[in-house]
Amino acid sequence: MANLSTKYLGLDLKSPIIAGSSGLTSSLKNIVELERQGVGAVVLKSIFEEQIKFEAHQSISFQESPYPEAWDYIHQYTQSHAIDRYLQLISEAKKNTSLPIIASINCITASQWTSFARQIEQAGADALELNIFILPSDPFRSGEENEKLYFDIVKAVLKEVKIPVSIKLSWYFSSLAKTLLQLSWTGIQGMVLFNRFYSPEIDLDNLEVTSGHVFSQPGEITLPLRWIAMLSDRVHCDLAGSTGVDGGEAALKLLLAGAKAVQMASVLYRYGFSRIADTNQQINSWLDKHGYESLEEVIGKMSLKNVENPASYERVQFMRHFAGIE
Repeated sequence: MANLSTKYLGLDLKSPIIAGSSGLTSSLKNIVELERQGVGAVVLKSIFEEQIKFEAHQSISFQESPYPEAWDYIHQYTQSHAIDRYLQLISEAKKNTSLPIIASINCITASQWTSFARQIEQAGADALELNIFILPSDPFRSGEENEKLYFDIVKAVLKEVKIPVSIKLSWYFSSLAKTLLQLSWTGIQGMVLFNRFYSPEIDLDNLEVTSGHVFSQPGEITLPLRWIAMLSDRVHCDLAGSTGVDGGEAALKLLLAGAKAVQMASVLYRYGFSRIADTNQQINSWLDKHGYESLEEVIGKMSLKNVENPASYERVQFMRHFAGIE
């Protein structure tokens, strides 16, 4: 069997499959089972910046929070997801598994909360993932102003910790390639493309705004695939793929595009943790079939730099499809 190990954020992973941040990664029992199924690393369920401020007895109001769901989260779940329990989970996961444990913070500002990153490091986390998404919905705020917040957050956190820091990002930038390249120069060791955020839906029967599209769908892999392929040879940090990864084939495509690892979450809700073992087996079978001895041989093999027709990643129109060309 081929060697599935990879290096991501400077960490040695026995598999490129990472359990992405979700409710499934909020308990020691689940983390132990994920290791048994062969996962390469675990990203703990995110803690909100607003929750950190709340626990620190800082005043916060609904109007101050750009995350509408954060206010509900804080008031409904603070007791069961307290800061001390989060730090305890990191410590227990490190004691009871050999997995790289990546803490996760949902953040939107570079304010006082950033000192909490030091507590995460002291608890034993191997790395920290910052899930940053600032909806560019303010018509009076320029793209440059929105983008500056990302750099401010990264700069503030990097001052606090020595462990590797990665950022999980969306594609909402006026110049995505340039912004990600510049972020890769800040000292971060990884970027996850892309994060998944709350999607509003309208209940036609009750005329209420509800949550829609909670889980990713397989077709959503095309967005991270394109950008990982175009950027993996250009940015100065590791890339990980996320969104739409439902099994071995999807994972392989992102790895071939240049991702060092891939994150899975939605599919684990649908099919259970055994999907990890199945995915590893599918990757192994493909590598064996094509004569590869290690995963390292295929990472980036189909990136923009290495494919015969690089323009295929940059094309945005369906010329061949609508022209009837096969």
